[in-house]
Amino acid sequence: MKSIEIDLHKELKKYFGFSQFKGLQEQVVGSIISGNNTFVIMPTGGGKSLCYQLPALVLEGTAIVVSPLIALMKNQVDAIRSLSSEIGVAHVLNSSLTKTEITQVKEDIKKGITKLLYVAPESLTKEEYVEFLNSVPLSFIAIDEAHCISEWGHDFRPEYRNLRNTIRKLGDIPIIGLTATATPKVQEDILKNLEIANANTFKASFNRPNLYYEVRPKTKNIESDIIKFINQFKGKSGVIYCLSRKKVEEITQVLQVNGISAVAYHAGLDAKTRAKHQDMFLMEDVNVVVATIAFGMGIDKPDVRFVIHHDIPKSLESYYQETGRAGRDGGEGFCLAYYSYKDIEKLEKFMAGKPLAEQEIGFALLQEVVAYSETSMSRRKFLLHYFGEEFDGVNGEGADMDDNSRNPKSQKEAKEQVVLLLKAVQETKQVYKAKEIVLTLLGKVNALLKSYKTDTLSAFARGKEFDDKYWMALIRQVLVSGLIAKDIESYGVIRLTKKGEEFMNNPQSFLMTEDHNYDETADDSIITNSKASNAADEVLVAMLKDLRKKVAKKMEVPPFVVFQDPSLEDMALKYPITLDELANVHGVSDGKAKKYGKDFVQLIKAYVEENDILRPDDLVVKSTGANSALKLFIIQSVDRKLSLEDIASTKSLDMSSLLKEMEQIVYSGTKLNINYWIDDLLDDDQQEEIKDYFMDAKNDSIESALDEFDGDYDIEELRLMRIKFISEVAN
Repeated sequence: MKSIEIDLHKELKKYFGFSQFKGLQEQVVGSIISGNNTFVIMPTGGGKSLCYQLPALVLEGTAIVVSPLIALMKNQVDAIRSLSSEIGVAHVLNSSLTKTEITQVKEDIKKGITKLLYVAPESLTKEEYVEFLNSVPLSFIAIDEAHCISEWGHDFRPEYRNLRNTIRKLGDIPIIGLTATATPKVQEDILKNLEIANANTFKASFNRPNLYYEVRPKTKNIESDIIKFINQFKGKSGVIYCLSRKKVEEITQVLQVNGISAVAYHAGLDAKTRAKHQDMFLMEDVNVVVATIAFGMGIDKPDVRFVIHHDIPKSLESYYQETGRAGRDGGEGFCLAYYSYKDIEKLEKFMAGKPLAEQEIGFALLQEVVAYSETSMSRRKFLLHYFGEEFDGVNGEGADMDDNSRNPKSQKEAKEQVVLLLKAVQETKQVYKAKEIVLTLLGKVNALLKSYKTDTLSAFARGKEFDDKYWMALIRQVLVSGLIAKDIESYGVIRLTKKGEEFMNNPQSFLMTEDHNYDETADDSIITNSKASNAADEVLVAMLKDLRKKVAKKMEVPPFVVFQDPSLEDMALKYPITLDELANVHGVSDGKAKKYGKDFVQLIKAYVEENDILRPDDLVVKSTGANSALKLFIIQSVDRKLSLEDIASTKSLDMSSLLKEMEQIVYSGTKLNINYWIDDLLDDDQQEEIKDYFMDAKNDSIESALDEFDGDYDIEELRLMRIKFISEVAN
């Protein structure tokens, strides 16, 4: 294709109203206009779309843009149409169109009105479309989200793999590949698969210096922590990502009942609801969207101030792309991820049914996520290295913008261990992945090590004074420092670099920081930064127990009927000072709060004022009544006097689990009349005997009751009578 003389700045101003290009845009546009195959790696928010939109508008013919999502195409088409007086300047060609609409699209292309035609890869496989496109002038074909081509990309689509065959049928036209996230491995895959090894490649920096990265351990207080975090961004926009639709719905409800304006977004909602929720977010009618990864593709909201990952994603590419939706305007962007190794294990289980090759890739990508989460080195440096970019962790732009850089862990000299590690890589002939290198150093053998006779090498067992976690942490840091590298062809296999060989010959100081340990016993101190810790206030518990005794005496009921111990402990953790707040305490319903609560909230209020206690408002998280559907079903079934056995089997519960649910219902203050069931089991005298026991008992323990009656009644009978007693006496 011959080179065309075009004043790019003039065209930029004419179509987009900008007087200057951003970053690499001008060079990319120049390459495309000159008819070259072009490959663009530009992070989210870098202005990738303009790179092909401007050439399409100024060149002769129609440009085809392959895109994976219908919603994404619609956004792009609307944006282009707003730049032109001709509505036909941009069209979509996909399964959502009627025959009449398809005819209109073809007419506009024939007339030369349409400059951009957005298609799904599937559409390009249809013979009739290929035939039609062969009959009209085409300027180039752009493949957006090109990482979908690679099985190592975070969003692999088999239909993208066959694109090259289709493109061949369209004749010799320039090919443009564009992606916002691609590791060196994925970049190589894209170039190879599209057969454009000669492409002009433009790679923008992946560094987003305005984004702050933090990883916190996922503890039982995660909902409190999220609410506390969002309350620091009052009135600002944010996105919370969860891996399941169920979790999206749960978190949305928790936020809503705690006064945060939030909507849910996932593929289980109908298209109308999804579009409505997306618009509410864009128009700032709500501040927060809780979503699965179905959300955010092509959403160009510049002022998203935080992105929270409730669940760690399946790959670092997904994580980078999702966090990249924060701070696109250059303003603050806080990226918070919650990490628990249990989540990783769950994701591994999900992969179990997939083909072996796919499993292997999935596991390798997950291990990178683990490495990022557990590392104590600069998260930015780690992320950028993953995308094949070097970063100065001391002077680079945004160098202190992550939790590890702000709160560095102490470092230890590890020069000797690094040499040992490099020797192990060298001696094992550079055929192993990290796991096997660690086994070699620890002196442990698996089938693979046996087959290579690794146990006969001098490096074998030389590092057993340290554990596997230490060696994994060291491998990660040595990787980032460039002494070793992961092979691109057989991904994950560790190779020695030239720099690594030099280090072995002339060892230097190497300071190592040990990884974070985010196990289930992880310290919660990050989460509770107020005087309130996660232990109940013992002084207040004692005062509440005294009060409970007085109230029970006045009401002529045993103390446990008023409030159970766990409820008192929760009060001494949350310091509720109104009846509404008291109703959010464990095991306390609205009814129970109104019946017994007045004296308790007065005491707590006085105690808080007297001792100048900073109440952890963020911890008084209103419950959404999770599991409330099951409880409602039980209440309604008991009202209809259904057999308890039938109620249990309908919900796939055993009798013990059903009784547990019923106990929670009555202890929270709701009556359950189960006389119809008990009357068939026990006569009036037996019922009276058990009721008198509970009336005089010090506590409601079933063990104590069993001892007292010495085998006269079984556990089930006593539990049923306790439910009847609490229901009648307490509620």
